[in-house]
Amino acid sequence: MKRQKGFSLIELLIVVAIILIIAAISIPNLLKARISANESSAVGSVRTLTTANVQYAAQCPTNGFPAGLANIGPGAGDCAAAGIIDGVLVTGVKNGYTMTDVGGSPVNGTKTTYLITAKPLRVGTTGQRMFCSIQDGVIHYNGTGAGCSPLAIGGDPALE
Repeated sequence: MKRQKGFSLIELLIVVAIILIIAAISIPNLLKARISANESSAVGSVRTLTTANVQYAAQCPTNGFPAGLANIGPGAGDCAAAGIIDGVLVTGVKNGYTMTDVGGSPVNGTKTTYLITAKPLRVGTTGQRMFCSIQDGVIHYNGTGAGCSPLAIGGDPALE
């Protein structure tokens, strides 16, 4: 009787089934880990932008807070492009989140408020929560990823 080398079809199917079961268990955990990493990056970015806004206000006291990301982005180091943050944050998209930095309405020519937001590109895929900060320097979040406005920061019970 000849002895054949190799695996039988049943053995191969069992191995493939085991691999699929392991993948089914690990892929959701991998997605959750990616969302968590993206959210951590977004919080770090909001913190960086908050610090950059304060630094810009100290560097350009007649302007107050910057009008937008371009004012604190790479440049000559003047009030038009202060060179405080890198080019990645200036683009407004980082690690699955869209960043915005909007200066408030000027009071006597000086912007005294700002709103920084970090919103997930796709809620549930790139992130779950939306993060924001105003001139108080506190980072707030909305668990639905749906909104973060100055009114909400002032006491909206939807903010957790």
